[in-house]
Amino acid sequence: MLAFKSEESSQLQLVEREEIEDEEDLFEAIDKLISHGINAGDVKKLQDAGIYTCNGLMMHTKKSLTGIRGLSEAKVDKICEAAEKIVNFGYITGSDALLRRKSVVRITTGSQALDELLGGGIETLAITEAFGEFRSGKTQLAHTLCVSTQLPTSMRGGNGKVAYIDTEGTFRPDRIVPIAERFGMDAGAVLDNIIYARAYTYEHQYNLLLGLAAKMSEEPFRLLIVDSVIALFRVDFTGRGELADRQQKLAQMLSRLTKIAEEFNVAVYMTNQVIADPGGGVFISDPKKPAGGHVLAHAATIRLMFRKGKGEQRVCKHVFQITPGGIADAKD
Repeated sequence: MLAFKSEESSQLQLVEREEIEDEEDLFEAIDKLISHGINAGDVKKLQDAGIYTCNGLMMHTKKSLTGIRGLSEAKVDKICEAAEKIVNFGYITGSDALLRRKSVVRITTGSQALDELLGGGIETLAITEAFGEFRSGKTQLAHTLCVSTQLPTSMRGGNGKVAYIDTEGTFRPDRIVPIAERFGMDAGAVLDNIIYARAYTYEHQYNLLLGLAAKMSEEPFRLLIVDSVIALFRVDFTGRGELADRQQKLAQMLSRLTKIAEEFNVAVYMTNQVIADPGGGVFISDPKKPAGGHVLAHAATIRLMFRKGKGEQRVCKHVFQITPGGIADAKD
């Protein structure tokens, strides 16, 4: 876990917290299967396939598990039986569900108006999607969240690390520096707590998501950014003939994002592009709609539509502003 200490320079600096609060583990490590009679070699095969928790194991079908080299149907049945004894994936009461919701962390966007719109900030256990045309502030919000996620929860942060998957080459580490200064944090420590990967194909993008389980099971992550989720699909699949295949692969990617959010209690923030909508209506001068169709629309828990305002202002029902220190409330 992460905490902050105040230094003479009035900056907050990330430090390892020695005394971790007693809190119920959000997930059960896959190693626990060994004590339930599962061979250590088979557990290693699951880890090699990107499965590091019993919770994550239960999110896979038996068909996909038998696809792992060295795991027969009989072995998979035995593994699933053992996992069911460790993790309760059956019915719970509404009261228990309410208690689980108390683990949700809301991370500030840097703009009070935007936080109010979101009910307190970007939620963990959920996917937040921002769509809009270029330069509408989607990536700026991603950079601001890279910093605000590392704030302590008492300062409306997530007290955790950030994973950033970049499909368009838009991540700028130098942009993090002034945002960290605005929040009174040490820029070097903030950058050290961001893990970054540049994806070049949709398959590479999916494999990077699979590789995250190992990191998230060992360290306290609170945010996963995918900027943008659709770009590589629009490049790698062309024409109407490949549309059905594209949407199926996109659905698998989004399902993986949902499982990561729920397995590790992280917030997922993904950006999306827009496409022209000729049937958008006669009263809209420049009609646009988000790319990805219904598949992407159903996957997102919260959808934000960004558009440009005057100067550096951007509009998402409420007006916010892009400043050197990231996203902030608009000033007239």
